[in-house]
Amino acid sequence: MWDFFETVRHRHSVRRYHTDMPVEREKLHAILETAASAPSAGDLQAYRIVVAAERSRRDALRAAADDQAFISEAPICLVFCAEARRSAQEFGERGERLYALQDATIAAAYAQLAVVAAGMGSTWVGRFDEAQVRAALGLGPELTPVALLSLGYPAELPEPTPRRRLDEIVIHP
Repeated sequence: MWDFFETVRHRHSVRRYHTDMPVEREKLHAILETAASAPSAGDLQAYRIVVAAERSRRDALRAAADDQAFISEAPICLVFCAEARRSAQEFGERGERLYALQDATIAAAYAQLAVVAAGMGSTWVGRFDEAQVRAALGLGPELTPVALLSLGYPAELPEPTPRRRLDEIVIHP
């Protein structure tokens, strides 16, 4: 098993998956448990995670996401949805507008790292038509899809992409 820093360094966006290698139930459960352990505002966990394992649902998500083919190809697509009203009850307008969104994306980031630790790959998808995702999954108005995470066993290992230097990112006032 890799240590945390190795896990982070080995995370890459994977856009080709082995279609004949399903994600084991135990590994999916561990990934979801890791996402649920992510910090959240007030420990409210103001998000929901939809597991799209059926090909028809992944095809509908693919169509909603500008026809990005790997969404269908990956055996699982997790859809992270903000549950704004849950945050609003505790934190008012800022909770509704921001905290639920942060909660959902932090959970998605934890899941993405858990995927790597489980020996698989993933791709975070933010470009999608929200109304089409809602329709594909039958989501009610209380849930706002904010990120898709396709995951499975990689059929490719992408080259690391260049990263900005720390002095271009970090500000020391």
